[in-house]
Amino acid sequence: MAKSNTCFFTGHRVLASNFTPNRLEKGIEYLIGQGVDTFITGGAIGFDTEAAQAVLRLKKKYPNIQLHIYVPCRNQDAKWKLTQKITYNSLLKKADHIEMNDRDYYEGCMLERNRKMADASSYCIAYYNGSRSGTGNAVNYAKKQGVTVYNIYDKD
Repeated sequence: MAKSNTCFFTGHRVLASNFTPNRLEKGIEYLIGQGVDTFITGGAIGFDTEAAQAVLRLKKKYPNIQLHIYVPCRNQDAKWKLTQKITYNSLLKKADHIEMNDRDYYEGCMLERNRKMADASSYCIAYYNGSRSGTGNAVNYAKKQGVTVYNIYDKD
């Protein structure tokens, strides 16, 4: 995996009512056109799940792209609804690569995961509404590392 050909996703767990995967897919396709072939998601509910699903849909058109999932802790899905767990496990099975922290949840594991994704990437597609949040921390860290960030959050 070459950093120059890699994009990670970061975004909120709760998506606005106007969110549509179309804008996300267009952003992914733009980066594929720039030579990006590896996409990393953190495997969380919300935007991470949408991003993973979008990459898998686009794999049918671009079979050379890869989905990597960086799991921040062994029991990430412990408090999720059953339907979310089913989707998560399906995504893990379809991923080209999984990097899993083998520890149970601990304070800071999400931050570590986000930094690891940013450090491995040259690009980021974010779904960031400007709030103080883990997503905001990830976006700010990525920018400090020289990662090109595309924010697809639509305020309208």
